[in-house]
Amino acid sequence: MSSYATRRSQLETYFDRTAVEAWSRLTSDAPVSKIRATVRAGRDAMRSTLLDWLPADMRGLRLLDAGCGTGALAVEAARRGATVTAIDVSPTLIGLARERLPEIAGPGSIDFRVGDMLDARLGRFDHVVAMDSLIHYQAADIVRALAELSARTDGSVVFTVAPRTALLTLMHAAGKFFPKADRAPAIVPITESGLRRRIGREPALERFKVGRTRRINSGFYLSNAIELRRAPQNPPPSAGEGARGAGGRGEQRFRLAATDAKSSEASFPSPDPLRGPPSPAEGGGLKP
Repeated sequence: MSSYATRRSQLETYFDRTAVEAWSRLTSDAPVSKIRATVRAGRDAMRSTLLDWLPADMRGLRLLDAGCGTGALAVEAARRGATVTAIDVSPTLIGLARERLPEIAGPGSIDFRVGDMLDARLGRFDHVVAMDSLIHYQAADIVRALAELSARTDGSVVFTVAPRTALLTLMHAAGKFFPKADRAPAIVPITESGLRRRIGREPALERFKVGRTRRINSGFYLSNAIELRRAPQNPPPSAGEGARGAGGRGEQRFRLAATDAKSSEASFPSPDPLRGPPSPAEGGGLKP
């Protein structure tokens, strides 16, 4: 994932040096411009959405806040009782998160760390949240990141992407004309349908299904929330249960065949007693 590593390094430089003051104000209660006020409102709405998709009672659950920034979501999850590992590439933002950390009543706790959200040494989690931390990556890198996160997740991975709209595409193109020193790491607009196809083709995500989605549009903030949930696995039947189940189905098919043959004697003088009813046509499927 060389492209992932390159972009992660750019993000570390941007959030730890270039935009520290702006992000410090944006994630606080300090007055901001009207434009940044729309971004703050959008981020608040997105955070509420992702928290709504997590259990209301998180006592005994482990949560990874991947790209935690200054820790607002991590705090709310800890207040629900979660044991939260909150990680970010920016030491400065993690420093702000630790300074702002309020007292958490109850069993919840937060461990703030500087590092890579894909580090396998972080351990296993019940849920993972990646709010606006994957929006700077190409679709292929997003799916590979989701594959690595899901390998250590027992419940859900909820994350956001930048939806491909005409406005975002135009802004993305216009940003290339700014001097490199003034550029932020570009947000990469992608389509949800294209991302779904990539997720469906990724073997490491075969046990996960796309669940809820929601787009938040607030002035200069536009982001799309997506839920990946691990599908429940039914335990295989024991040898005895399998034999009984197979026998039961065989007897049922024979009775249905016999009943079908008996009801058809008047019209068909030589019915085939082993021929069962035709299988119904199958259809349906998830919408893309």
